[in-house]
Amino acid sequence: MNTAAIPRSRPAPRARWFIPTALILLSLVPILAGTLRLTQLAGGQVTPENARFFDSPLPVLIHIPTVTLYLVLGAFQFVPPLRRGKRGRASWHKVAGRILAPTGLLAALSGLWMAVFYDLPPLDGPLLLVLRLVFGSAMVAFIILGFIAVRGRNYVRHSEWMSRAYAIGIAQGTIVVVTLPWIALVGPVTELSRALLIGASWVLSLAVAEFFIHRRARGPAPGGELLRGGAAGPDQPAII
Repeated sequence: MNTAAIPRSRPAPRARWFIPTALILLSLVPILAGTLRLTQLAGGQVTPENARFFDSPLPVLIHIPTVTLYLVLGAFQFVPPLRRGKRGRASWHKVAGRILAPTGLLAALSGLWMAVFYDLPPLDGPLLLVLRLVFGSAMVAFIILGFIAVRGRNYVRHSEWMSRAYAIGIAQGTIVVVTLPWIALVGPVTELSRALLIGASWVLSLAVAEFFIHRRARGPAPGGELLRGGAAGPDQPAII
C-alpha cells in the first residue's frame, strides 16, 4: 500500500476556529478588568486600592492596551489558513507577528515595572511578587528567543517560544478558571492561597502549551516526515 498517496487530514472549517474562539473568551477576563481600570483612571474616584495607578498612570496606560491587543491578535495566529500568504504577499501570520512581538514585550515589561515599583495591594505578598517577576521575565525571554529563532529561519523553534510567551499572557484568564472553584469549595483566598493559585495558573497555561508543542513535534509533516524541532518552512503550524 502506498501511504504517500493518502492525503493528510485537515480540521473542519468550524474546528479551525475553536481554539482562537476559546482563547478570546478566556482573554475577556483581563480585558474587561483592564477596561474597568481605564474607566476609573478617566474620571473615577481615588481610593486606597487604586491610588497607585493615579500616582503613576503611564505603566498601566501602556499595559492594558498592549495586553488586550496581544491576547486578541495572538489568538488568530492559531488559524491555519491565516498562516499562508499569497504569492508575493506576506501572510496574516507574518504581518501580525511583527505587531505581536513588540506588543508582547511592552505588555510584559510594563507589568514588571508595576510589580516592582507599585505598592503591593491587599493580598499581594512577597511570594506573589516573586512569581510575577519570574513569569514576567520568562515572557520577555521567550519573545526574544522566538524573534532570534525566526531571524534564523528556524520556524519550529520560533513557534515553540512564542507559544510559551502567549501561554504566560493568557494565564490572566486562567486565573479565574482556577480561583473560582477554590472560592466555591474552600472559601475566600488568603495572601498565600492567592499567590499559589495565580502561580498554578501560569504553570497550567504553560503545561497546556507544552502539550501542544510536543504533540505537534510528533505529528506528520508534508511528505510523511516528522517535525522534531529543526528548521521548517514558514507555513508549518505556528502560533505567533
